[in-house]
Amino acid sequence: MTSTVAAPRRRPAEIIEQSQPSAANGQTKQSLLFALPKGRLAQDSLSFLEQSGLSIPTDTESRKLILPAADGSIGFVMAKPRDVPTYVEHGAADLGICGLDVVRETDRAVYEPLLLPFGHCRLSVAGPAGAAGVTPAESVEAADLALKPASSAHMPGTPLRYMSQPRIATEYPRLTRRFFAERGVNAEIIALGGSVELGPILGLADLIVDVVQTGTTLRMNGLVEIRTILESQAVLVVNRASYQLKAAEINRIIKRMRLLTT
Repeated sequence: MTSTVAAPRRRPAEIIEQSQPSAANGQTKQSLLFALPKGRLAQDSLSFLEQSGLSIPTDTESRKLILPAADGSIGFVMAKPRDVPTYVEHGAADLGICGLDVVRETDRAVYEPLLLPFGHCRLSVAGPAGAAGVTPAESVEAADLALKPASSAHMPGTPLRYMSQPRIATEYPRLTRRFFAERGVNAEIIALGGSVELGPILGLADLIVDVVQTGTTLRMNGLVEIRTILESQAVLVVNRASYQLKAAEINRIIKRMRLLTT
């Protein structure tokens, strides 16, 4: 009669350990994950990080969802700009770079330890040049009182705050609603995903609120900048828990960045 020896049962911890990818397979886990915005801020962000002495991905056109730095020390997620604060707030990423306008619009609970020296622009109210009623050189008080929606041309000189729901097209509904509400204007906000300059052209909106850099797009579409709501630039955002749990690594990065901002 032959006896059989039962194989020892593996403890759960051993199973978990064996299931983890190993460094031999090229699957090393980065200590930090950095969310970067796609689009106009992408190259400036990568260049700034490289100047700060951080290793960056060698192939930013890769279809991989997480790109490792050249030395494998940091992982990078290339995200839509408006998603960056969301990833950071919820801890999917430890740090991120995005525009201050995006942070204020999304209102995410993140730390903002450092403004960065690129991505300068402004969030402004703009409208048709022939109907705005003010010029950019006029005072803040005059601008607040004299905005005149194109749809109300039959009431010349009537202050905007007395108009019945001027329509404002924008990608920034939260900031726009607050700006007009603080001035007693009961504005109807029309949220668009892009090309908000079409609003007044097509009669969809009286005014727009949009990001302006040079003003060229506004001028080409017969619009004039009326009032600046917010001055914006790139900002570093940090997850609150990561700022405590990974303080040494994150503060080292912030210190390197700060040297380029002074």
